Amino acid sequence: MSEQEQPTEVELDGTTVENSATDAPADAEVLQEITVESVQAELEVALAKIEEQQADVLRAQAEVQNIRRRSEQDVSKAHKFGQEKLMTEVVSLLDNLGRAVEAGKAEQATVEGLLEGVELSQKMLLDGLKKFNVEQLDPHGEPFNPELHEAMTAVPNPDMEPNTVMEVFQKGYTLNSRLIRPAMVVVSKA
Repeated sequence: MSEQEQPTEVELDGTTVENSATDAPADAEVLQEITVESVQAELEVALAKIEEQQADVLRAQAEVQNIRRRSEQDVSKAHKFGQEKLMTEVVSLLDNLGRAVEAGKAEQATVEGLLEGVELSQKMLLDGLKKFNVEQLDPHGEPFNPELHEAMTAVPNPDMEPNTVMEVFQKGYTLNSRLIRPAMVVVSKA
């Protein structure tokens, strides 16, 4: 046997293959089979990973949709029931006003008693509104502020500084320091 024909050993994927010059076509087939088999195995592993990742993506998309749906439901409930606490205060006020009407129908009712009941109801309503950060603006005697007051008229008054609120026709209100209704006022002028 010549040097060219001497067998050589080649190791592929843990398999030792003896190679000789006379076996060259057979060796090529074995190498091709081993290579095709290893590529197919790698392909199957890659396809399994792709399927797993696709499933992960679908789960993530479903979770995002569920979060979006729950958020929309929460917002809807907040709009629907957001004023529940405020309405509880208003209902209590209605109860007191009902009592005042009943007391006014009694034979021994006095104007002073009715007035006291109405004043207590008004105080109760203002206290309830304060719980919701609603503040009443009663600017009598304060400098005119066009951001909070609406001047109905200006009247000369030598006893007051110009641009001072002399009279309040209608009180104003703020909600969380944001004006919801300006106070309607009469302003002094020089």
